[in-house]
Amino acid sequence: MILLTRKADFSSAHFYWNDAWTEAENERVFGKCSNRQGHGHNYTLEVTVQGAIDPVSGFVVDLKELKDIMEREVVSVYDHRHLNHEVPEFKTVVPTTENMAIAIWRRLDGKIPGAKLHRVRVYEMADLFADFYGEGA
Repeated sequence: MILLTRKADFSSAHFYWNDAWTEAENERVFGKCSNRQGHGHNYTLEVTVQGAIDPVSGFVVDLKELKDIMEREVVSVYDHRHLNHEVPEFKTVVPTTENMAIAIWRRLDGKIPGAKLHRVRVYEMADLFADFYGEGA
């Protein structure tokens, strides 16, 4: 078994807001990130898969297919979008880096032929990222 990681980049806007809280509580907890106009980030996504190396190709997974799946399931949905307003999973969930990692896992899990999803890592900034290893991890 070997782990293989592929990266992709996308840009999105978001804000942090909990409808169950008052405006003052949202501002206290989320600070500037509670501005309902939103702000943007250039995200980096890392998708790590695990599996056996095919003895003929030498690959764990078809790299082009993995790139295409990441593009179709995540990048094309998140890139240049306002997550709160345009991405269904964030209509009721605060689009934090942690919640993005979980949502991306759910978008990719079971869709990568020949390999098992091992980890989703989302970088919001160079010094801030979240890892998710699956629902039962």
